[in-house]
Amino acid sequence: MKTIKLGSLITISKGKKHTITDMPSSQSKRVLGIDDLRNDTLIRMTDDQGGVLACENDVLIAWDGANAGTIGYGKQGYIGSTISRLRLHDKSKFYTPFIGIFLQSNFNYLRKTSTGATIPHISRNALESILIPVFEYGDQIRIATLLSKVENLISRRREQLKQLDELLKSVFLEMFGDPVRNEKGWEKVACKDVVDILTGYPFKSDSYVDDPTQMRLCGGLIIDPSRIEWGKCNYWPNEIEEGLDRYILESGDIVLAMDRPWISSGLKVGIINEYGAGSLLVQRTARLRGKGLNQFFLYQHFRDHSFAQHCKPTETTVPHISIKDIQTYQLICPAISIQSQFANIVEKVEGIKFHYIQSLTELENLYGVLSQQGFSGKLDLSRVRLVQEGEPISMVSALCNSESLFQKETVAPPV
Repeated sequence: MKTIKLGSLITISKGKKHTITDMPSSQSKRVLGIDDLRNDTLIRMTDDQGGVLACENDVLIAWDGANAGTIGYGKQGYIGSTISRLRLHDKSKFYTPFIGIFLQSNFNYLRKTSTGATIPHISRNALESILIPVFEYGDQIRIATLLSKVENLISRRREQLKQLDELLKSVFLEMFGDPVRNEKGWEKVACKDVVDILTGYPFKSDSYVDDPTQMRLCGGLIIDPSRIEWGKCNYWPNEIEEGLDRYILESGDIVLAMDRPWISSGLKVGIINEYGAGSLLVQRTARLRGKGLNQFFLYQHFRDHSFAQHCKPTETTVPHISIKDIQTYQLICPAISIQSQFANIVEKVEGIKFHYIQSLTELENLYGVLSQQGFSGKLDLSRVRLVQEGEPISMVSALCNSESLFQKETVAPPV
């Protein structure tokens, strides 16, 4: 497979900070920040007359911060101070979505080679040294089309999980009201009086093992409000030291990321299911176990916005939640019978989520296999119809028989 260094194909331009206007006019331009690389849910505009302007044929990359290495493309507007624009010298030879998706597949490399002890910064040299596989322009479109279709399916599954979470929030508020206003007059107690709070152990990374049959490590990096991403966890030898068994998690335990706890949808709070039982709690993560409270009720309580508002992360280089804030949070305590009614609803929804998460995992595995095979030239691209610009993408027939796309025998995606 012929390759070419990315640095010979692009010019890199760093963005700048812009003043956001509350009353945009026809002359205003969009400002692109890190969140805009992933979605278009929050459009921000500026009246600034200068800046680094991105067009839809540019690839954008988050250059520094917690999201450094995140890739976006197909966007137009001024780029913010944490974003850099990668502009292709010759757009007739390289297809922007192909370059963008290939760089997405190199996210771990970009993070590993980043500089900065506390705030990651992309290494220009490492970025420019990435070797881009050279394909015919039409084949670049076919590969990007195929992978984009799987990406869309993954996004749809994630959105369905988000909607189920929103459903539970609505049911919680309907049954118990707002925990702060407490309009239903429930008894309120400090969290420290009814919840056993344990912070994780500093398992040293140089003792991690690359063996999925060993004990899983549960930390904040794999906690997502919709699921715990066990596929990204590290592993620890099954034989643990005496006294560390207190850090073994049980089914129903609630886990909370203490460092960098925020994502766009709120605090990173998860609940351990049967699959996660037996994993180890790592440092900068808290385990919350109710005393006389239903764990499903408690789990949803900690996902309420009132808990996020109470536990505001510190204004430090690495934002984190303090144990004191968790301890002093005031919980409402309805009768256990009402908590159990709510728990029955949660269990049913979590059952649906379990199947969606399985499907999401399979799609992510499929995406990994297809991207690996596609970028290495091992896909039979003749089975992928070349989509014309502006034409709706339809890849159902190709995906229904994806194994036939492989030119060489490959391992089926794990489920």
